[in-house]
Amino acid sequence: MTDHADFDENDGSAAAERKMRFLYALRSRGVTDTRVLSAMERIDRGLFVRGLFAERAYEDMPLPIACGQTISQPSIVGIMTQALDVQPRDKVLEVGTGSGYQAAILSQLARRVYTVDRHRRLVREADEIFRALDLTNITAITVDGSFGLPDQAPFDRIIVTAAAEDPPGPLLAQLKTGGIMVVPVGQSDTVQSLIKVTRTETGFDYDELRPVRFVPLVEGLGTE
Repeated sequence: MTDHADFDENDGSAAAERKMRFLYALRSRGVTDTRVLSAMERIDRGLFVRGLFAERAYEDMPLPIACGQTISQPSIVGIMTQALDVQPRDKVLEVGTGSGYQAAILSQLARRVYTVDRHRRLVREADEIFRALDLTNITAITVDGSFGLPDQAPFDRIIVTAAAEDPPGPLLAQLKTGGIMVVPVGQSDTVQSLIKVTRTETGFDYDELRPVRFVPLVEGLGTE
């Protein structure tokens, strides 16, 4: 009986240490917003990584997921979320559901999250996790995300987790005045910049945040 108790205690302390290292890595890479850090502490990245790479879920690195996509490294998720500056009453659009990890983080910060992906399988699997975690303020939809979600527009915040050559026009059009969009932009897979776009009364302000590497934003629906 004692051995079992010791095992549980050791397991718990290992999990606590892993979480501490995870949060330290985020802070050391520039994620300092306490609301973002709290959201990332609450949402277990391990739930979103399956198969061979599950044991690496708490490392600060991107990992492969189904449909040839990736789950972004946690520090990039944190930096993008921090730049988005989500407020408690915000309605957020995420383009590129992927594993569902980014949407789950956003669900802790926003009133409502709409997440879209061109791959049915990814949307289905992410939605299963959202239900298991009782994240009732996320709506996951299979659709061509490059056109946004006009039926639900305008949005207070838009986040794009795939790289476009330029900030997509349909998404810019669906952003409220005063709203923020965070999107990776680049002409190739190797040279991309993370851009923060703020819609003003007269147009758009663009801030370049940092170099990144994302899968490309592709039009049309996936085969899976």
